Amino acid sequence: MSLNQYHFDGNPARRPENPHPDSPSQLEPYVAADDLKTAVNLAIYLRRPILLEGEAGCGKTRLAVAVAYELGLPFYRWDIRSTTKAKEGLYEYDAILRLHDVQIYDKTEKLPEDGDRNPQKPGDYIRLGAIGKAFDADRPAVVLIDEIDKAELDFPNDLLAVLDEPWAFDIRETGQVGDRAVRAKHKPIVIVTSNKEKGNLPAPFLRRCIYYYVKFPQDRLREIVAAHDERQTTEAQADGDAVSTASEQLIDRAIDLFLQLREQGLVKRPGTSEFLDWLRALAYFQEQPFPVEQLTLDTLPYRELLLKLRQDWQQEFVTAEETG
Repeated sequence: MSLNQYHFDGNPARRPENPHPDSPSQLEPYVAADDLKTAVNLAIYLRRPILLEGEAGCGKTRLAVAVAYELGLPFYRWDIRSTTKAKEGLYEYDAILRLHDVQIYDKTEKLPEDGDRNPQKPGDYIRLGAIGKAFDADRPAVVLIDEIDKAELDFPNDLLAVLDEPWAFDIRETGQVGDRAVRAKHKPIVIVTSNKEKGNLPAPFLRRCIYYYVKFPQDRLREIVAAHDERQTTEAQADGDAVSTASEQLIDRAIDLFLQLREQGLVKRPGTSEFLDWLRALAYFQEQPFPVEQLTLDTLPYRELLLKLRQDWQQEFVTAEETG
């Protein structure tokens, strides 16, 4: 299959009837801006990674899940840490387990019941990473490389040797090198996120990527709430539960207050996921929804869902009326 046949519309209803078993199984409501859809489709068409930057909570990570869900493609996530090496995304070889099995096999010629392995076959001790699984998939896979900036400076450039022609990597332990190297059956769709924790990424890596800065979706919060309400309604109907949604007045007031809160000079501004949790608490946490007329920055109910640092928690907020 060619990547060119895949096109992201931001419409989960387009999900194919027979998605890949490794495709996300849960609907991912995601309201994508038109230019973000264009950037994703450019990355698919040009077979280049797409690099997403933006403040925490703006939806960078969830985009990869939404793309994989809508297209019915396998999804493999790779969370990057400060100690992560590029090889880990390809495969890991468990030499210690093989040595352990050799010792047991020499004594009993039988491995434990949980060991469907043969120490004479090094391939039984290879575990593919996110990129390795994507290379082995029977169709293009979506690979999320999350928070790439946490790794060492050389890490992004090390990935370029794999995510480019000839789209292959060696497994020396099994002799799969050179002409026998592991080659991608289908070139994956690679989505990379960065928070710029360690500054700018290397220039060669940036040149290879499609770049998009994800702004906080303050003008699309109403659409995001509607999309999540639709999923909640669908799930409730499937479970035979009663369907309920927050009132329009509560949603509008919560959005207005939330956007005011984000302009209060917070050290850590709350993101979309915090807002959705907060709105859910306002609507359903008590037997009755929180009174709209009492919803102000002065009262700020359930602030523990929005404020995650002591400096922000202790701050005295100024309303729009006071500043006007």
